[in-house]
Amino acid sequence: MGAFRILLLLLFACILGYTAIVIAHHGIGLLGVFFGDIAAMGWPGQFNVDFMSFLTLSALWLSWRHHFSPLGIVLGMMGFFGGGLFLSAYLFLASFSAGGDMKVLLLGKYRAMG
Repeated sequence: MGAFRILLLLLFACILGYTAIVIAHHGIGLLGVFFGDIAAMGWPGQFNVDFMSFLTLSALWLSWRHHFSPLGIVLGMMGFFGGGLFLSAYLFLASFSAGGDMKVLLLGKYRAMG
């Protein structure tokens, strides 16, 4: 679990740093670029569609893990819009509340027990 937590911290730091540099150079106009690349039907757009599928799966997993409760829906939305930055922080914190048990981390406390 220690190596996994280190990986999560590294991912978080890399994404945060890269995002800060991009915002400093290009502003925060992500959505226009993101959907513009998709509309152009090139490789950058293909990557964005593929990435959006991962964001969708992340959002569904977060919501499911929290039994589609109001908190789960909010966490799912944060996962979708926050991407790897949010998910790495979430998993890092959740790994401690799961007591380092990967089954509990992935399934949630109640599903892991049953």
